[in-house]
Amino acid sequence: MPGKSPFLYMYMALLALSPLAGALPAQASAPLEEIVVTAKHLSLDKLNAVKTPTPVLDVPQSLSIIPAEQLERQAFASVADLIRYTPGLAVSQGEGHRDAIIIRGHPTTADFFLDGLRDDVQYYRPLYNIDQVEILRGPNALLFGRGGGGGVINRVTKQPLIGEAASALSLGLDTLGAATLALDWNRGGDRHAFRMNAYHRSHASHRDFYEGDSYAVNPSFKWELGSSTTASLAYERVEDDRTVDRGVPSVARASGPAKPLVGYEDTFFGSPQANRASLRAHIIKARLAHDFNHALTGNVTLLHADYAKRYQNLYASDAVTLGPDGAIRAVELDGYRNVTDRQNLIIQANLIGEFQTGAVRHTLLFGAEQGAQDTANNRWDNVFNSNGQDKLRLPFTDPLTIPDFAIDKQVRDQRSEVEFASIYLQDQIAFGERFKLVLGARLDQFDISVLNGAADGSPGRFARKDDELSPRLGAIYKPVPQASIYLSYAETFLPRSGDQFLTLNLDAESTRPQTFANREAGVKWDFSDDLSLTFALFEQERESYLSTDPENPEQSIVIEGSQVTGFELQLTGSLTDRWSLTSGYSRLNGEVQRADGSGNDGNQTRQTPEQMLSLWNHIQLGPKFALGLGLTHQASFFPQEDNTVQVPAYIRLDASLHWRPTETVSLQLNIENLLDEAYYPDAHTNNNITPGAPLTARLSLKAAL
Repeated sequence: MPGKSPFLYMYMALLALSPLAGALPAQASAPLEEIVVTAKHLSLDKLNAVKTPTPVLDVPQSLSIIPAEQLERQAFASVADLIRYTPGLAVSQGEGHRDAIIIRGHPTTADFFLDGLRDDVQYYRPLYNIDQVEILRGPNALLFGRGGGGGVINRVTKQPLIGEAASALSLGLDTLGAATLALDWNRGGDRHAFRMNAYHRSHASHRDFYEGDSYAVNPSFKWELGSSTTASLAYERVEDDRTVDRGVPSVARASGPAKPLVGYEDTFFGSPQANRASLRAHIIKARLAHDFNHALTGNVTLLHADYAKRYQNLYASDAVTLGPDGAIRAVELDGYRNVTDRQNLIIQANLIGEFQTGAVRHTLLFGAEQGAQDTANNRWDNVFNSNGQDKLRLPFTDPLTIPDFAIDKQVRDQRSEVEFASIYLQDQIAFGERFKLVLGARLDQFDISVLNGAADGSPGRFARKDDELSPRLGAIYKPVPQASIYLSYAETFLPRSGDQFLTLNLDAESTRPQTFANREAGVKWDFSDDLSLTFALFEQERESYLSTDPENPEQSIVIEGSQVTGFELQLTGSLTDRWSLTSGYSRLNGEVQRADGSGNDGNQTRQTPEQMLSLWNHIQLGPKFALGLGLTHQASFFPQEDNTVQVPAYIRLDASLHWRPTETVSLQLNIENLLDEAYYPDAHTNNNITPGAPLTARLSLKAAL
């Protein structure tokens, strides 16, 4: 852990001086409110994504909250599932071995958080222990630090419940052959509690040869050390082993952009034996929270994570070749193996104070974060015996008949060490009941050193240090207590780090940080206690960002800039006592700028559908039965900035039927792709495009124990 940065130690000294908190002005506000309506607040009592006791109505930023109830109703099994029902976000393929998303036109595999702390390893994140998922759109370095150019996703874990004894067992099966078993078990005494969440999933797909298993366990403890102090400790072990599936290649047309290959939605363009990914993760999290008095609270959280990630694959690296009869004649394959070991250590501390100066009320956040990340990465290229090269164009058969190969040519041996430290300050200022200002800034210090042991022409050692100041400004006007009109400006930056250094030329130009700026105006309106509307209009600029090289999908290129403008509309809540609705619409216009003569200037940004629509209705038919009906629509998009391949638009209908025969047992049937449409929901490159699943039914049983 960094030893020279003064940020954290300055802050810990302030905590030690906590008895001085009594010197706050006499007009200090009432005690911090304990929030129980999760949809209206961002995990206030679960580590708090916005870190202050702020209702969603008063956050000058577009956001979505997906509670555990919705995760269960729609049988979401992955982050990708819930993203498809979230405005402004699209799913990327992630090379078939990791979560990858597009937030307001900005691709990312790193802007994930767990209880407010960074979770940037490339893997599939399970939802078995999640109480709610919080999606904040637009950059906001003040709260989350580096990254989050388009926004962030924060998973809030289930916490032990003091004074309660409850448990539930869940079982799920689908028509593709996947099966899930999950346990949620809580026992609480007067001042302590223990909770165990665990799950196992057997993976299956409509795609040939796809299979795998994953499991996780998450024991957690919570203690009340006094009337004002709580402590918690949690450990999570995640294991995931599955087939790496990179979808289908594209096929050229006589005119216009190429399209995904049609008619081979189940065909596996890889090696059933070689295409494999595995993850082993150990995550330990400890937290101490204390109320110094009715106006000042503080918390310190420590996270240590140890990840081992392995994956290897063969994949289609070019468009297929067609014969005169339109049948596939040949396909080109490429391949590699990648091994990454990483350890993250993060400590974060926050002080939140509420007080008044005259008629002006303040909610002050002062915090610091410090940590270290050590990464070891090795990569081996594939070599085909027949030509001694990593690529080979071979005659097409279904399944593929792949000549002998070996993934044994080492092309990378890198070690990187990252040290980072941050200090941030924000004041939410209320001028009466109608006007509020949010003013703040964060100073980040980011230091990385890379040791390259492979003879690939890269420098043996490379180091870079960046210091960035990121402001956040917001103004809120509340014409009535139930509505707000806001303006906001926020910046963030993203240093090259971790996985990004693995595909770059290590020079000062290629490794300079990305920068993001977001201007946003919006309206939020709570029609009732359980029906909310959000409208956001935004302009987002990005400089110096990475994209996959169309000529070499295993490498990255730097594009100098892009701009995404658009708007989002979201309506969630209960329309009647029996009818609840979750809906969202986004319209995005993403444009590549300053692409350095590559011919991409003015093209659409990668994987940015112009329009996305989602709608989910839940209708209670009686005390024991409920019906769900929804749809998702995604306009066409280009997988890469060269815009040479276009993935078509689609509409997918989903439905569910819920039956609760007793108070302790519930049974539900979820049907995805009700009309059995052929569609392509996501991609990684021009020739790694995912075919959507056909009509699929999932049967789930949940019983209280």
